[in-house]
Amino acid sequence: SAALMDGETVVARRFVVMARGHAEALLPMVETVVAEAGVAYKDLDLIATTVGPGTFIGLRIGLAAARGLCVAGDLPVVGVTTLETLAHGVDHDIRHGHSVVAALDARRGKIYIQAFDEQLVPLAPPLAQPAETADLPAGPLVIVGSGAALVRAGLDRDNGDIFVDETQLPDAAVVAALAGRR
Repeated sequence: SAALMDGETVVARRFVVMARGHAEALLPMVETVVAEAGVAYKDLDLIATTVGPGTFIGLRIGLAAARGLCVAGDLPVVGVTTLETLAHGVDHDIRHGHSVVAALDARRGKIYIQAFDEQLVPLAPPLAQPAETADLPAGPLVIVGSGAALVRAGLDRDNGDIFVDETQLPDAAVVAALAGRR
């Protein structure tokens, strides 16, 4: 995904779910977003990107593109974790009264995981650990990300206090908003 923001307002955004071809699609997507916003690269204040955890190739593509844009435009870069991005992508109404757990499938039964309170303040640092031993906050939970089902499967709680969304993906608009606040 790619997004351009002016303050807290998304001016232009593209979000495409892809299994392959990210390297070829990312910079043309950025070009489209910049053109739709009607700005020039020289008008940008900063570039933001996720810094992991995630797939090795995916991270390299995003970081290399961000680095190239920063060097070419003499712009600062701000990194945001993928887990933080997922947590901040949860709608306020859904997370109300719930802790938020962002989890990514790290394969082979492991997950990358981080828990946040209802206001999205981190409760612990990001961790890589086996899904079945995930250390989770008590109380109602919202679990998001590609590892959400793995975390849910290891829980011994009633379904009524847990909302699971394993389809939520990191969104560049969320990354941009977090980076802008920093």
